[in-house]
Amino acid sequence: MKKLLIGTALVTMTTAGSAMADAHGTSACLITKTDTNPFFVKMREGAQAKAEELGISLNAYAGQIDGDNESQVAAIETCIANGASGILLTASDTAAIVPSVEQAREAGLLVIALDTPLSPIDAADATFATDNFLAGELIGQWAAATLGDDAANAKIAMLDLAISQPTVGVLRDQGFLTGFGIDTVDVNKWGDETDERIICNEVTAGNEEGGRTAMENCLAVDPEINVVYTINEPAAAGAYEALSAIGRQDDVLIVSVDGGCPGVQNVADGVIGATSQQYPLLMASLGIEAIAQYAEDGTLPANTEGKDFLDTGVALVTDKAADGVESISVAEGTDLCWG
Repeated sequence: MKKLLIGTALVTMTTAGSAMADAHGTSACLITKTDTNPFFVKMREGAQAKAEELGISLNAYAGQIDGDNESQVAAIETCIANGASGILLTASDTAAIVPSVEQAREAGLLVIALDTPLSPIDAADATFATDNFLAGELIGQWAAATLGDDAANAKIAMLDLAISQPTVGVLRDQGFLTGFGIDTVDVNKWGDETDERIICNEVTAGNEEGGRTAMENCLAVDPEINVVYTINEPAAAGAYEALSAIGRQDDVLIVSVDGGCPGVQNVADGVIGATSQQYPLLMASLGIEAIAQYAEDGTLPANTEGKDFLDTGVALVTDKAADGVESISVAEGTDLCWG
């Protein structure tokens, strides 16, 4: 099913591109959380390649760090002033950015959230994203199935993204807990769960250093943690470093989300047990096509049937398949990876 979702999105991209090859005079903006994370690097590559194909002028902007809302606000203001037709946005603060998004839409720009839904989701004209709840749910199901009866006594570290709880972090966190069989209490936020198996919630900023520090903090609470959820693969790599420092790297199950080539290699190497792979190049290229179509005739993007966003696909990558959990192999994940 996951491969079908990926294939369907690719067909959509190709068909739309051929219909909009003459978009002269159209300009677009891509605003990402940072310009260093391989996920956003690949997103920029996808946007640039599609913009060149369609004859669109693309300007790319990024925050200094994940969470830098001020830089993203300034970028939106620049895009409005420059008369862009549309903005592709991965928001660092999904609620705080909304007033700026509203200004852009009032000025006639199409605003598409990539990867990270705004809060509320309909603050943007459209969202092109991984089903982040499903991405978390898959790794939660895999972890529970892999542990079997021992899942009832698991000690889980939750290595999240940021204190501000952007939607992408909430969705992955709550998806993981749901997949693992833990009551999420309020699915719209993390950290309110009462299940004693959850030892800690620490934030990582989505990078390796943050993952290492967060894991160290969790181990200080309980050195016998045996399951680690991570918001992304750089955070997972940092968690593995912290576990290696105390000789526990081989007896702790780490799961993650992203599907970048370094992360898939970490699955192959046993650093990560399983990861949910997403497709940033596709998100961005479809976004550029949508801006071109909007500039041409005012057409707004359509959502995937039954969802409030356009789903760009997800697949669980592991070489240790678990009963009842659909997955693809590391070899297949390598063929589809990025970064």
